[in-house]
Amino acid sequence: MIPWTHLDTATIPDGGGELRLKQRGAEFSIMLGATELMNSRLSGSEEALARLTHERIRQRPRPHMLIGGLGMGFTLRAALGVLPFDAQVTVSELVPAVVEWARGPMADVFDGCLDDPRTNIVENDVGQLIRAATGSYDAILLDVDNGPEGLTRKANDDLYSLSGLLAAKKALRQGGILSVWSSAPDAAFTRRLQNAGFLAEELKVRASTKGTGARHVIWLATKK
Repeated sequence: MIPWTHLDTATIPDGGGELRLKQRGAEFSIMLGATELMNSRLSGSEEALARLTHERIRQRPRPHMLIGGLGMGFTLRAALGVLPFDAQVTVSELVPAVVEWARGPMADVFDGCLDDPRTNIVENDVGQLIRAATGSYDAILLDVDNGPEGLTRKANDDLYSLSGLLAAKKALRQGGILSVWSSAPDAAFTRRLQNAGFLAEELKVRASTKGTGARHVIWLATKK
């Protein structure tokens, strides 16, 4: 068995702890403490986040998609694979080192998607982008935690609160989609989406592209 090699450590702002990038052969892992946030072998549910969202906005001209969290680029790559040439994809990433990893040791994993002319990387809190917007996005995709609670930083709790969901609804165009990735179900979050005025759908998808392994959850919430 090839041992893991620690490549780098990055501090999450606002007391969010430290991210650790590790490599084992061609495999990469990003850890927060003892929790693995993502692994380069398991991209199925992150890719599904982009594809399922696109299915609901595919008829829109010049769609603008906001992705919260760059991660290992699986959602971004999948989005670029289905969106039209005139689309715009804004990716908000809070930790600058994650963008550096994407252009450095994980460049093969990202496969040039950061250089796609439709991609705009913003090193900022996705919550700030959402609250500053009014009717700006056709879709907002959140994959910044392991579910609808602030795992990586406590400030992320606001994203999933009623006020945060109302801000997301304001930032979306009419009929726009708020999509949220989670490692597990959360009935209380489904109710908050509904209380915020979204038409909420909860789907279970496999973590692996092979259709095996753990099941993750994706909420697709439509602005009525």
